[in-house]
Amino acid sequence: MDKSILLELPILLCCFRALSGSLLQRNAAVNEVVVMEDNYPVIEIVQCRMCHLQFSGEKCSRGRGICTASIEESCVFGRISKRDGTPLLIFMGCQKNCADVKGIRWSVYFVNFKCCRGYDLCNEDL
Repeated sequence: MDKSILLELPILLCCFRALSGSLLQRNAAVNEVVVMEDNYPVIEIVQCRMCHLQFSGEKCSRGRGICTASIEESCVFGRISKRDGTPLLIFMGCQKNCADVKGIRWSVYFVNFKCCRGYDLCNEDL
């Protein structure tokens, strides 16, 4: 099977869903980017920076790359810090049901999550 067809399939499915009018009956989700083209809503596909494991001051050591967020997903940037605020671990990727969280205590650490969907690789800037 041609690889270009596999790469274009998600775009095609989004177009079919938008043209069928199924988006017109649903409420806009938080962080969902919908653009009107020729009076039809089209969902923008957002790419996110991905790194499953990055220790403070180091480069990404596991899961480095780019993921494509589905309709229900957002780009996420997570940071685990020590009590004194010193960053310990960073992770990025695509997350379903993402929610911004600030300063949640987890044992002797603090956890922060930031979610975005405004543009490609938006979680690099967080």
